[in-house]
Amino acid sequence: MDTSATLVICTIFIYFFPSVSAKPPHILFIVADDLGWNDVGFHNRDVLTPNIDKLARSGMILNSSYVNPVCTPSRNSFMTGQYAFKSGLQHIVILPPQATCSPLNYTFLPQKLKELGYDTHAIGKWHLGFCKWECTPTYRGFDTFYGFYNGAEDYYTLSVVKIGGKDFRDNKTPVNATGEYSTFLYARRAESIIKEHDASKPMYMYLPFQSVHQPLQVPKKYSDMYSKVHTESRRTYLGMVTAMDEAIGNITKALKSKGMLNDTLIIFTTDNGGMIPYGGNNYPLRGGKTTLFEGGTRATAFVSGAGIKKSNIEYSGMIHAVDWMPTVLSAAGGTPDPTLDGIDQWDSLQKAGESKRTEFIYNIDDLKPENCGHAAIRMGDYKLIDGYPGAYQDWYKPDQVVSDLYKNVSINHTRPFDDIMMLFNLKDDPNEHVDLSNKHPDIVKKLKSRLEYYHKQIVPANFPSISPSSAPSNYGGFWTPGWC
Repeated sequence: MDTSATLVICTIFIYFFPSVSAKPPHILFIVADDLGWNDVGFHNRDVLTPNIDKLARSGMILNSSYVNPVCTPSRNSFMTGQYAFKSGLQHIVILPPQATCSPLNYTFLPQKLKELGYDTHAIGKWHLGFCKWECTPTYRGFDTFYGFYNGAEDYYTLSVVKIGGKDFRDNKTPVNATGEYSTFLYARRAESIIKEHDASKPMYMYLPFQSVHQPLQVPKKYSDMYSKVHTESRRTYLGMVTAMDEAIGNITKALKSKGMLNDTLIIFTTDNGGMIPYGGNNYPLRGGKTTLFEGGTRATAFVSGAGIKKSNIEYSGMIHAVDWMPTVLSAAGGTPDPTLDGIDQWDSLQKAGESKRTEFIYNIDDLKPENCGHAAIRMGDYKLIDGYPGAYQDWYKPDQVVSDLYKNVSINHTRPFDDIMMLFNLKDDPNEHVDLSNKHPDIVKKLKSRLEYYHKQIVPANFPSISPSSAPSNYGGFWTPGWC
């Protein structure tokens, strides 16, 4: 057979039988809670995170990956691919006694992955509502769940901070505290699942750590690693970071022992910036958790492992929390819904190519008090903050005494919301020192108009009053679904 005939046959074969699809990767999606920009080794050499750093350097550090100013909205976007202001979850976070959850008409990422043959597991913090069982992880696409429903709890007693009530589940079964530090409980469960997993099937593990959200608690040996840090809260916080890093190292060792590590795509992100009063630090970025400034919204993030073709580079392409749902689905071999707010960035991440995103909404929240800021948009290099930006508005250096910070916190703002307008060029001024709103009224007008376009799509915030029927005393001392 001559060469031309061979080429024709090969072409016909490829056309009718495109390829034996590549084996879908295992996917490990790690969320670090309240982790600041300046709180990992690859941003700050004084922070001990050898396992996180190794993973980040083996892939791509994401320098322009964005999330919401607080956690529930970000987690909702991770799962749905939609902006929180279209879900009614844009206002602060879901509180334990509130009868609400992420809208049940949304299809969550693990539900789509199940259709592709994935085993799906959630380990850690949920914080997307639990007032009815249908709101909880095993009803929203996860085969298993091991963790807690609410936003903050004691790392040892597993009780919700300030208001009490135990909150820990193994699937639907309540679990009593053993006194073990929860970060290592999660790691051990992840290791167990990996050990028992049939490696011929793809696995999706969603690992939203409790760390490093307050309360500030960690075994002493970890905080002792930071004896030169003067502030106690910062010492404890950094110890928590290093303990989480150790847990991640244990999980990656389990993947390696199982022969799965090279076939696993690892995504690491925080849900919002570091919380200033509780030891978190975002320097040199401005602000922190609860603000629309970069310190509250630019995530510490990286991608590594299966499918990522570049290594040891920093990627500046624009990514938003809503992009992770379609991007993960695409990496798994699925076809994302083109009507989502999220953009499939898989091809860009694989090759470190140009991002497909040119704009995004930080948040839009009309419900007062606008604790976490009113609204902000980015288009290209420019960012517009419209209205109150949030409480922590300065640049906080790492070892600043926490009590001193409260002197500068602008919670009781006196200017009218509509009177506050700030414009920044993030390419030239990534740390938001120079407000250009008076210098470039034309750009302000353009971004304001685009923000108003999105504002027309807003779903009013679903932030109901406290429901007495939620009380743990009605359910044997545990926060339990079934009251809405």
